[in-house]
Amino acid sequence: MAYVADLRTILAERGFRRLFATRLISQTGDGVYNAGFAAYAFFSATSFPNPAAAADAFAVLYLPYSLIGPFAGVFIDRWSRRQILVWSALIRAGLVVVTALLVGSGNLGLPLYISALTVLGVNRFFLSALSAGLPHVVAQDKLVMANSVAPTTGTIVGFIGGIVGLGVHLATGGGHVGSAATLLVGGVCYLLAGLAAATMRRDLLGPQGDQAALRARGISRELAAVVGGLAAGARHLWDRRPAAYALGAISSFRFLYGILFVMTILLYRNYFYPSGNGNAALGHLTLVVITSALGYLAAALITPSVTSRIAKTTWIAALLAAGGILEGLLGATFRQIPFLVTGFALGVVAQGVKICVDTTVQEYVADEYLGRVFSLYDMLFNAALVLGAAISAPFMPVDGKSYPLIAVVALGYLVAAAGYAMLTRGQSRDAQQPSQPTPARS
Repeated sequence: MAYVADLRTILAERGFRRLFATRLISQTGDGVYNAGFAAYAFFSATSFPNPAAAADAFAVLYLPYSLIGPFAGVFIDRWSRRQILVWSALIRAGLVVVTALLVGSGNLGLPLYISALTVLGVNRFFLSALSAGLPHVVAQDKLVMANSVAPTTGTIVGFIGGIVGLGVHLATGGGHVGSAATLLVGGVCYLLAGLAAATMRRDLLGPQGDQAALRARGISRELAAVVGGLAAGARHLWDRRPAAYALGAISSFRFLYGILFVMTILLYRNYFYPSGNGNAALGHLTLVVITSALGYLAAALITPSVTSRIAKTTWIAALLAAGGILEGLLGATFRQIPFLVTGFALGVVAQGVKICVDTTVQEYVADEYLGRVFSLYDMLFNAALVLGAAISAPFMPVDGKSYPLIAVVALGYLVAAAGYAMLTRGQSRDAQQPSQPTPARS
């Protein structure tokens, strides 16, 4: 299997092993932390979540990745990246203790959201420093391989961390105590990630170059340059229509997925288990998380083989169409077994589309614009999910059961598939041979 072979190859690099271990421990903590926060916000015995509250929680969990990410590089290019990894991990561990105390006291207001936002905002710096430090621990001819393996493995352990977190929550009795205990387990992972990062030399991950000249330019000018850079990336993307259409396809998917995400949480909390048994609801929702994770893994295994036979544009359109058909047929049943099947199917769609979109962007965008375009990609990817949740909230019943919204999502996937297929119809034959090939990076 190519993935395993690639992993074995790059694990031979000592510096990469330490950076990789830091990533895996931290992203496991991310999964545990997110599970603890979501369990408290949606499945506490004292809460009866509504669509607006769900949309607020989504904003807390996802917007820091969208808004902070592009600007993190200004500081990551000035400070020791190894120190960023160490201190951001330790700061997150401390902030998790604060969050756990708020959860233990039953707080579900502004202080809790500020605490959670701070944890996730600091995490953005951590993840950006990981990416920026990677070229310093991997040989140039192995960099593409490392960029492919590391994020994929990180996503997988994040899912595992989420499942472990839900298990900790249930094992500790649920409620405030269970959620606080889950958050603390995530904090321990962050502490261990900081210790793993500390085993690397301080200068191992950079930055290199003329730091005096960089400081002379001033942080304010650098931040303004980020805004200008994003605008330049957007203009370049518009001139590379295949990449622009690909980002449009995945943004459409994420917008509709945001509607389903809120709906699923409300269904399990308020429809399938309306008696207030948060632990039972959370336990059964965990099965949806597991099937979705299996769908992500399946997509990672089958997409390379499929796209060696058909164009990526065809596969993206087919996945979106399949998602619309399955959601229309199974989602409208409002039964748990069909929801497990839908969870797996949409996991396949989500990861299959993302793999193809990532590759399309890497193929068509000029190398000197890749960083800026991927920053835009990051913003769209997360903001679309939050936007879908926010726009659907006023129309979402408290128990989540809505035939009209299921129809909107199913039809939306079909429209997205048809629209993308029409826009890329002339690309299908030459999709593997873009007009301006560039080195693949992520």
